[in-house]
Parts: sequence; C-alpha cells; structure tokens
Amino acid sequence: MDDSVIDYTLYIQADPARVWQALTDPALTRRYWGPSFETDWAVGSPMDWVERGARTSDPAQVVLECVPDRRLSYTWHTFSTQWAASVGIGEELRAELAAEPRTTVTYEIEPVGDALARLTVRHEGFTPGGTLIGMCAQAWPMLVSSLKTLLETGAPLPEPGHAAGRYESYGQ
Repeated sequence: MDDSVIDYTLYIQADPARVWQALTDPALTRRYWGPSFETDWAVGSPMDWVERGARTSDPAQVVLECVPDRRLSYTWHTFSTQWAASVGIGEELRAELAAEPRTTVTYEIEPVGDALARLTVRHEGFTPGGTLIGMCAQAWPMLVSSLKTLLETGAPLPEPGHAAGRYESYGQ
C-alpha cells in the first residue's frame, strides 16, 4: 500500500456469485455495511448511496466497470451535508472530506477451488496523507470482515462498521 491506495485481500468460503450478490444486493449490503446502493450496475449508470435515511446522489457517483461475479468498480460517494448529518459527523470533517478528490473502489473476485473466493478491494485516488485515506484504511478491514462473516455464518459482525462508528475516532 502506498499513501494514496488501499489494497486489501481476503478469502471467503463462498462462491464468486455469492460474493457478487453481497456487493450488489441492497438488502445484503445494508446488513454488513450500513448503506445500500441504488443502481442498475450498468457501466456509466449513476449510483445513489442510501444510508440512515439520507440519499446521496451526484452525477459523478457512477459505475465504472461491471463484470458479474468477477469485477466491480465505482466512484466513491459525495460527502454531502445530508449524508454527514445522517451519520453524525460534523461540518468541519465533512468539508475536509469534500475538499479531497473523488476516489475509486474496485472489487476483484476470483474463484479458489470449489469452495472459496478471493476478494481483493482496491480503493485509490486518495490525497496522500489525507483524512479520507486514514478513515478508509481503518474502515475497510472491519467492513470486509463483516461481509466475510455474513457469508460464512449468516450474520455480520456485531458492530458492522456503519459510518458513524467508523468516523468517531476522527474527533468531530
């Protein structure tokens, strides 16, 4: 990992189709992450992030790549005042995040034998040493661990890393 990219790889006891479903099905996404995504997953389509009653829509929030069961890429969400209020972060932190460039998340899913999938998450385009990379570097391990736990046990981690919990350590 350099100071503008987060790479995280884990192995999940599930087939690639099930991992794909967890990344794209709003009901599953809400269970392990908190937000859900409203989109048709076609390349170029907008993505609305829906979290704690707030809808974050922006023409720059789009699907960049979509190969079912293999690869998914999209731009990270806009840090709107509505989003910040819904997850309990202050205006100063929201403005700091909004001033950084938009980042991109890419998921690569690979089968490993008959019973495992390798999931690699690459989140890139951060301001080196910026606030967002620090927050995301802390959040991604918990988030993908919760996804893995949900797929392997049927329940996410007890505290699935919702936005407010991820941001508490950044002194609002």
